[in-house]
Order: sequence, then C-alpha cells, then structure tokens
Amino acid sequence: MDPTPGPRSYERYIMKVLVTPTSLTPDSPLAALGRLREVAEVVYNPARVPLTADQLIPLLQDVDGVIAGLDDYSGAVIRGAGERLKVISRYGAGVDRVDLAAARERGIVVTATPGANAVAVAELTIGLMFALARRVTVLDRAVRAGGWPRSQGMELTGKTLGVVGVGAIGREVAVRAHGLAMTVLGYDPAVPDDELRARGVEPVPLPELLARADVVTLHVPLLDSTRHLIDADALATMKSGALLINTSRGGLIDEVAAAEALASGHLGGLGLDAYEVEPPTGSVLFVFDNVIATPHTGAHTAEAVRRMADAAVDNLLAVLTPPVV
Repeated sequence: MDPTPGPRSYERYIMKVLVTPTSLTPDSPLAALGRLREVAEVVYNPARVPLTADQLIPLLQDVDGVIAGLDDYSGAVIRGAGERLKVISRYGAGVDRVDLAAARERGIVVTATPGANAVAVAELTIGLMFALARRVTVLDRAVRAGGWPRSQGMELTGKTLGVVGVGAIGREVAVRAHGLAMTVLGYDPAVPDDELRARGVEPVPLPELLARADVVTLHVPLLDSTRHLIDADALATMKSGALLINTSRGGLIDEVAAAEALASGHLGGLGLDAYEVEPPTGSVLFVFDNVIATPHTGAHTAEAVRRMADAAVDNLLAVLTPPVV
C-alpha cells in the first residue's frame, strides 16, 4: 500500500499545467485552483493579458495540459506545442479561438464550459442596454465635470429585442427581456423554430430581425461565416436610432462600418465587450459618446469565475488522470 496516498492518488501522475485566463492568478483563493495545485505543477500567464502565438508556443513546450483563456490557439500554435500537450481545457463557453482540426491531428482533446458564464454575460448585456438607452455614462461624465444636463432617453419596456444566437447566453438574455415586456425576436439556424417559440422567442430571418428590432444583441461564435456579420449592409437594414450590443466575440461587427453608422446618426448607440483587436487601443469607435466599452468582462463575476474554474479543472483532470486501477 502507498504509505502517503494523496487525493484520488493523483500524485502518481507527474503533470505540468499552464493556466492562462487573466482572472485565474497565483494568489486566487478559488478551490478549483487549489485542487489543481495538489496534483500538478501549475504555471500561470506571465503577461496578464490574452497571449499571442509568440508568447504561447514557448510556454506549451513542456506542459501536459492548459486551462485556456482568450488566447489564440491557432493551427500554428497547436502544431508548435510540445509533445506532452494532451488537453486544451477552455475556461469559457466557446472553442472558436481553438483550431479544432489541428488539435485533432495532434490528438489533443479540447473541452469547454458551456453555460457556466451564461447568466453573467446576459446580465452585462442587459446592463449595457439600460446604460445606452438612458445615456448613463454620458450623464455621469457631465455631472462629474460640474454639468447638470437634461437628456431624453428611451424606455426599454415594450420595445423589440433582436437576439442573434439563441444558445445558453441568448436564452438568458431573452428571459430577462421578457421581464421588461419586450417582444423578443431570435435568429439562430442551429436552434429549431419550435424550440425558440417554446421559449417565447419569435424565429425570424436575420434581415427581418435587424429591420424590426429596437435593440440588437449578438451571441454567436466568431467563425468564417460570422465574421463581420454586422457589416455596412446589415447596419443600413437596422432601424434608425437602434442600439447594437456585442458581448460575444470581436470581429462580428465591422468596426469601421459601425463608426460610419454612428457618425451619420443612423446607429443610436453601441455597447461593446469584445473587439476586433484586444485591447482596442486607438479604436475609431472611441470618439463617440454613445459608445460604451467594457474590457471583455462579461464572464467576470465571482459566481461565473467559480463555475468556469470548477468545470475547466474537472475537464482537464478527466483527460490527464485516468481511473486508478
């Protein structure tokens, strides 16, 4: 008998794990990281921002697995990783930043934590809706500067919301919109119309959704088919004065076209938590006071961080620690 048995005898496995999400740090008190440190040598993201390919590849040379944040796991990164890498455990719902074909070629398992951050991202989406509709950030800055402006906002109650992508997050947004007596339109080719209707969402084609909605919110992954989904033509289809929110992925919106729509007054406001380039230093959008920008923080609540960390560590250990026999 092993005289010093550890938790589930994990200590017989010699593992090294890279942890890159910026909300998971060496001094984090999360129980999931404690569990991971008991069974593996853990190396953390040294940059505290999503890592580039040049930064990632050296860190992946001698690790067995990675808890992956918003870093770009392109084919070049995966092919350049060391032979020990067996699993990329995404800390988040999407795997669009991982080249799945390259991972399959290397025999690397890719996992995610769908639904763990849905409530957090949905609540930020609703918060951005209110902030844009009532010009909260503009008024805050004016009052702090000594002003006392009068501003006419827009009530959301009874308006029409268009949800592009009705997965876990989109469904949570719809639930909250129903609480505001909003009519909810949904576009998602992956979800049957009957399922949308059962959730109180009216299924419509994308052009109709854009034309009817007072607020449009995006909740789809960034794929070749969705890059610049909201381009100049899509923006022109939207109602004059409508609000647009993206708490999903940068690249879904053509930011140059959005700037032009804001400058003309056709687009009433833009709420962003994701950008084509992150951080979005010098963005053409930041000259407009009806743009609200947050730092890809939708999933950063204490509750969501805990759920995502638990699931991501469980997924990684399930691959790296086969049952003891």
